[in-house]
Amino acid sequence: MTRLRPRIQQKLDGMVARVEELLASSADPKLLERPERLAPLQRELGMLTPTVERYRAFVRLEEEIEEHRVLAAGGDRDLADLAAAELPELEQRAAGEADGLLDDLLADQGDDRRDCIVEIRAGTGGEEAALFAKDLCTLYQRYAARVGWAFEPMHSTPAEQGGFKEIVFALRGRSVFHAMQFESGGHRVQRVPETEAKGRVHTSAATVAVLPEVEEVEVHIDDKDLKVDTFRSSGAGGQHVNKTESAVRITHLPTGTVVACQEERSQLKNRQRAMALLRARIHDAQKRAADAARAAERKEQVGTGDRSDRIRTYNFPQDRLTDHRLNRNFSLAQVMEGKLDPVVEALQQQQREERIERL
Repeated sequence: MTRLRPRIQQKLDGMVARVEELLASSADPKLLERPERLAPLQRELGMLTPTVERYRAFVRLEEEIEEHRVLAAGGDRDLADLAAAELPELEQRAAGEADGLLDDLLADQGDDRRDCIVEIRAGTGGEEAALFAKDLCTLYQRYAARVGWAFEPMHSTPAEQGGFKEIVFALRGRSVFHAMQFESGGHRVQRVPETEAKGRVHTSAATVAVLPEVEEVEVHIDDKDLKVDTFRSSGAGGQHVNKTESAVRITHLPTGTVVACQEERSQLKNRQRAMALLRARIHDAQKRAADAARAAERKEQVGTGDRSDRIRTYNFPQDRLTDHRLNRNFSLAQVMEGKLDPVVEALQQQQREERIERL
């Protein structure tokens, strides 16, 4: 298969073998009695299967192309003409599938296939920054609805005029982190606040942190290292919020990390979500520590992922969204409606080219 580099093809062949091994293991009657061991195998199988099926379809397409080449060079003039006429379209399809397979492999290099937890915090700008934090949350909620992801609120701290000082939520779906990872950083907004009588443009800011969600087995947390407090929810919920201490706050004593969840009426569900957030934060801190250690040897990583970096400006008077990593402008009105795809795709393409160089 000339469209795939030998190294890439070897990796894909290895994935096919691994899927066959997982299918055989999952069918073992003894394993069916051990759900704690079966679940990780099924999870891995679910992650590998789409790429393997795509690769098998690509192999069949390449075989079809080879058959057409043979017919095009054969003695039957009518068949040769038909085969030659169909070859360009088949070649184009195969080239696209080869690029898609490469993207699938690149997505496997890190946390790209994971779900994620998003934390938005109001920065400089007071109430206007809190309103902007709410606008960002709405933007991501609309984007999630467009691409078919689940949006799960986890925790929020409302501001006086209807915005959020802080809001945390989870996004679940296919390759969520692959798209959302580019949102981490400082977001700056330039617009005229509703309370501005003279029509002056104000500049405010919010920070976004996107954390890949990790499994319990990946980040082990001892119960003895946790301090768990319950309190009454301050969010929506009518009379319920005043009567039941369903909200949960967990402190990880060794690191001082504090997380909270109050969106569910069930204390158990709030605790489960808070633990998911805690694992994500600890995993993120460990990853950043490892990245910092490598940065001394790899200069290109210095500064990467710094959440204080300004990554994007939202200029409402000019209907302009500027992504400073791309040095490109986009329609702000469309993006705020949840049409974030052009920005995400451009950033993914930039990342893809960098990863291909490393691969």
